[in-house]
Amino acid sequence: MKTATTSRARERSATATLELKALYRIVQLIGSAVHLDTALSAILKVLHDTLRMERATLALLDEENRHLTIRASYGLSVEEEQRGVYGLDEGIYGQVFSTVSPFIVPDVSSEPLFLNRTGARNDYSKKTIAFIGVPVVLGEVPVGVLSVDRLFDLDVSFEEDVRFLSVVATLIAQFLSLNQAIRRDRQKLVQENRSLRAQLHDRHRQHFIIGHSKPMQEVFWSIERVAPSRATVLLLGESGTGKELVARAIHEAGPRRSKPFVKINCAALPETLLESELFGHEKGAFTGAGTARVGRFELADKGTLFLDEIGEMPMSLQAKLLRVLQEQQFERLGSSRTMTVDVRIVAATNVSLEEAVAEGRFRNDLYYRLNVVPIVLPPLRARREDIPLLLDHFLGISNRRNKKKIRMSKDFLDYLTAYDWPGNVRELQNLVERLVILANDDVLHTEDLPDHFFRGRAETPPGGFAGPAVPAPQAEVEMGSEVAWSATTRKSLEEIEREQVKAALIRNGWVQARAARELGLTQRQIGYRMKKFNLKRPEYR
Repeated sequence: MKTATTSRARERSATATLELKALYRIVQLIGSAVHLDTALSAILKVLHDTLRMERATLALLDEENRHLTIRASYGLSVEEEQRGVYGLDEGIYGQVFSTVSPFIVPDVSSEPLFLNRTGARNDYSKKTIAFIGVPVVLGEVPVGVLSVDRLFDLDVSFEEDVRFLSVVATLIAQFLSLNQAIRRDRQKLVQENRSLRAQLHDRHRQHFIIGHSKPMQEVFWSIERVAPSRATVLLLGESGTGKELVARAIHEAGPRRSKPFVKINCAALPETLLESELFGHEKGAFTGAGTARVGRFELADKGTLFLDEIGEMPMSLQAKLLRVLQEQQFERLGSSRTMTVDVRIVAATNVSLEEAVAEGRFRNDLYYRLNVVPIVLPPLRARREDIPLLLDHFLGISNRRNKKKIRMSKDFLDYLTAYDWPGNVRELQNLVERLVILANDDVLHTEDLPDHFFRGRAETPPGGFAGPAVPAPQAEVEMGSEVAWSATTRKSLEEIEREQVKAALIRNGWVQARAARELGLTQRQIGYRMKKFNLKRPEYR
């Protein structure tokens, strides 16, 4: 008798130890859970692995609160899970749910309430199966039923099983509550994000430009001030910064919005063809002119003409352009008849026109005629807070175009936000399109970027608008614990500072206040540096 009592005590102790291990593992799963269904299935597997419970199911209320459906299971196939749908007062599940009380069936083959709807227990002859169900209660309201199968054994204590499963059901209820709270918070954040995006879009939608950084706010302010006027606008900035978008925004925000917006790239055509494109020609004006042609100035009458890369215009055409700007008159090639037009000019360049004037490649009178209202477009590296917005925008466009659902990882977003973007927005857009097309996964990571994104590069892009950075060392040679650097390309700090200040002044049309703001200096500080480095605005006669 004493031996039997001792044996039962040992069994209870061993069972208690297993239950503690199971609870510890379940708490770990809940604490590290990312996906609800995966975590629930893992919890049910613990019941089998640790406590030898044959099958385990978790049935929860459906979205309409009309049925109990199996949300997670262990030991059931997908088809068997899908068949597990019960009314709220139907079978053992309905009994447990409606009474909010445990239910024990020592032998499911002799229990009329056991419906076996999943079909997972059709072979009763070989083994006797016991069924235990406990309610899952959240805030004193039942939300589901946790059930397990046990192989019948006289040594099994169903009361101990019910007690243990009730504790597990409580943990599951808390996990469901936490998941619901997270889902509500996520939905709230999504709604707030959509609202903020809508506000941002509404605020600047007339400009067709994405960006809320301070440099872009200054661009938006300039657009709103200059758009209603007839003034000629000169857009300055590196290649790829969106000069055409700004030109179109000026047109759309002004009184000419219902009239044509015509554009031409002055660097894309040879001199003869460019003149014909601008001013038109009569039939027979030159070899190949089989018919008369209307030029861009005529097409843009009463509207806006956007002259991109104006700094590349040949000198011989600059005089004719100056006349049109001053008098709004010109003649077609091969014609003596004077045409009169009403055209607003928006010009753009990614080179310094002041330097071009100094070198004799650009007329100073045309420069002053174009430079009535200069607007400097910031490079992408000067508006880094806009990079996530732009990436999201272009990723959405590329996903729709390529019928994909690619997302960005945090490391990918952080790396591209810190990247210097020598090609600016155009480079970013092309990169996103390429990555979406070539993506093998649904998430973009840093390692998906092309190799050149990880190589050192000079920060001064073609066009000369960004000040030069410290050149990268040409060679690195390890010698014991020391590292020898090639110094053939190094510059003194004073030279670097002088070039940065000069570049900022050129970018901002030698307006000291603007250059100081870009460099983070006061006007007194930039004035001191101009005097120190003997920097003076060029004078043209």
